[in-house]
Amino acid sequence: MSSDRRPADGFALATMLVLCAIWGMQQVAVKLAAPHIPPMMQMTARSAVGALLVGLLCWLRGERGLLRNGPWKAGLLAGVLFASEFLFVGEGLRHTHASHMAVFLYTSPVFAALGLHWWVPSERMRPMQWAGIGVAFLGIVLAFGGGWLRGGISPGVLWGDLLGLLAGLAWGATTVVIRVSALSDAPPTQTLLYQLVGGAALLLPVALLTGQAGPISMAPVAWASLLFQGVIVCFASYLAWFWLLRRYLAANLSVFSFMTPLFGVSAGILVLREQAELSFAVGAVLVLTGILIVSAAGLLRSLHPLKSGAA
Repeated sequence: MSSDRRPADGFALATMLVLCAIWGMQQVAVKLAAPHIPPMMQMTARSAVGALLVGLLCWLRGERGLLRNGPWKAGLLAGVLFASEFLFVGEGLRHTHASHMAVFLYTSPVFAALGLHWWVPSERMRPMQWAGIGVAFLGIVLAFGGGWLRGGISPGVLWGDLLGLLAGLAWGATTVVIRVSALSDAPPTQTLLYQLVGGAALLLPVALLTGQAGPISMAPVAWASLLFQGVIVCFASYLAWFWLLRRYLAANLSVFSFMTPLFGVSAGILVLREQAELSFAVGAVLVLTGILIVSAAGLLRSLHPLKSGAA
């Protein structure tokens, strides 16, 4: 299969809008279920549920031995990075707010774009695209920085925020590993299976060792959260994400995920009753502006491709 990717089009943008809305609800779902299931155990359970569903799909499609016969070295690395991402998310949500986690987790496009810029010549960012990423990231910082400047921040929240940033780094590194390895052309089910199995296998011991394996109370909100995270997020949305990565430039797709914090904060306002501030409204405008700048740059480059070797 060809490893050529094309710039994101209208279909990719529409799909990313749906995916970002789903991903934006993740932190809210974890917070809602936290009184009933510790966050680290939620991370473990969702990976296990997703792995079972992907494994069932592979069995129904006659895809056997994907873990054994595939590019297992790259798959192992992707699994470790995936587990690291959600270890940081699960632990971070014990200390910081869901909205803060959404901000720092979704700095991943910055790390992915930087990695791809160095490793994949076809995905090197142009000056206009760098400017768009800068504007979008500035918007994310501004959307949440106003409250911090007025009231300060506790050490616990600061630690949670740092873990969120590390989660974003791990996610960005996962994107780069998939793009530059044989996983780039592997079936989406295979790529996802490596990550979900790695996540469940590595996070369960962490949950046990840190005392976050229980107690568990399966209240309705806990069932709803686990079903949402395991079926919708880890199974359906991740399969769609890897399908997109096989067909479109990863840097373009990653930039669109800047929309996720907007959905995440909106969900926090509606579900967790978090308060929106003027700084968030201004930041949101900057985020959308940055996305438009990057998208326009990608469209212009696809219409007027640069010659090989051009600066």
